[in-house]
Amino acid sequence: MADYFDRHFEQQLAEHQIPGGVYAIVEGNQIVRIRGVGVRARGSSDPVDPFTLFRIASVSKTFAAGLAAVLAEQGYFNWDDPVIHYVPDFSFRSARYSKALQVEHLLAQTTGVMPNAYDNMIEANVLPERILPHFRQLDPMCTPGQCYGYQNVLFSLIEPIVQQTTQKDYATLMQELIFDPLQMPTASVGMEPFMATENKAMPHVRARGGWYQSTVLPTYYRFAPAAGINASAMDLSHWVMAQLGHYPDVMPEHVLATITDKRVRTVRDLRRGHWRQFIRDAHYALGWRVYQFGDEELVYHGGWVRGFRADVAYSRDRQVGLVILLNAESNIVSELSTFFWSRVFDAIQLAETEQLSELLTSED
Repeated sequence: MADYFDRHFEQQLAEHQIPGGVYAIVEGNQIVRIRGVGVRARGSSDPVDPFTLFRIASVSKTFAAGLAAVLAEQGYFNWDDPVIHYVPDFSFRSARYSKALQVEHLLAQTTGVMPNAYDNMIEANVLPERILPHFRQLDPMCTPGQCYGYQNVLFSLIEPIVQQTTQKDYATLMQELIFDPLQMPTASVGMEPFMATENKAMPHVRARGGWYQSTVLPTYYRFAPAAGINASAMDLSHWVMAQLGHYPDVMPEHVLATITDKRVRTVRDLRRGHWRQFIRDAHYALGWRVYQFGDEELVYHGGWVRGFRADVAYSRDRQVGLVILLNAESNIVSELSTFFWSRVFDAIQLAETEQLSELLTSED
């Protein structure tokens, strides 16, 4: 399967003229294949390799949830604590909704607020402290905890919560509790370390029928829990291993269970492009999506920020994970992910059927 996917990955990048990308396939606590294809920037000869740094965009949410779950387990805060206890300046138009918003709702995307509220202000380069007061002008569509609404601004309120309760900044916590113990050598938080890294992929956007290098913007970096992490395929391979249960000292079993416990159905995901033919049900957990991919459960999150795409997914039952990073805003990332998972699950199920058939037909 690894050779088959490798050929398909290279063919798809060539066909769609993607400047560069990298993938990693994880099985248990081993990287079975990791390979970069293409270049870090259009017009450059510098190759993408397993340690090339990419912006992982909303895959950052999986890290925020993991860090928060570790800290909650250590007693720094409770999932049902009111957000206004830690962020007293935050409020909705109605006080009853403000009081009802809990820490868990931020990471479960169940604040009840319309999807992507004020993302337009993020993209307009408005500072976080000027965006937050705008929530006083609205009320949620439902009581927090009752319905799904994907957020970046509200999701990122976990940052002041963890900083206030630990007296450490978010980047330091991530480095000390996640990156270092998980042996993620190139992972970082924020724009400054990204720009300071020599081996990094540059963003590319579509224009005039081709891909053109774009600038790295600070906008979503200001919302680090939602979209502020940088990582290589090597880094993310170890992150996947942790989700598969192979770093229990860092991510204990009960922490993994907490962040993948389904919180709310996400019906819209059932209509997602390449995914729709495979997904039978979809939920959001804490920073992760949980898909019913045919007969298999797949834990997944994708990321998209100017000039980059990222997909990370794993099957805990099958002990398999996949990482894909591209330095272009191309939807082929979804085609690549569904291509991989549909064939992996089909192969596993076929092998199990054949083994069962052999068992049933064998003589004593």
